Amino acid sequence: MTNVGWTWHRFTDLPPATLYAILELRSRIFVVEQNCVFLDMDGADSVCEHLCGFDENNRLLAYLRLVPPGVKCVEPSLGRLVVAQDARRHGLARRAIELGLERLSERYPNQTIRIGGQRYMETFYSSMGFVATGEPYLEDGIPHVEMLRKL
Repeated sequence: MTNVGWTWHRFTDLPPATLYAILELRSRIFVVEQNCVFLDMDGADSVCEHLCGFDENNRLLAYLRLVPPGVKCVEPSLGRLVVAQDARRHGLARRAIELGLERLSERYPNQTIRIGGQRYMETFYSSMGFVATGEPYLEDGIPHVEMLRKL
């Protein structure tokens, strides 16, 4: 999966086909694969930056949302990390987080980042420098954990 092209988009600059691909991938993973009925469109997308990883056929393989401080929590945040099922285990999630951390460092230097990660991903996020804070909790029926990382 070395031929993935990564691009950042502000919501107002998202081409309709890209927005559709984002919402389709998020729904495919968060709603269908994880069997979780919830409203993915949470009103935050319009103020976020969106990282898209497309293959050479212009298929969205990976996605990450950068959330400014004060939108979901006091700190800046990363969220909605998804990788297409058939594109997993190729480092796309790690690369998306790396690019997200770089972008956050540019936008919000020397700040702490908060994520609410799914509990089964805690080891992965820990390997990226995040530290669990507090007890696990259920969000939409899925175990999550709050994690922090200093930029």
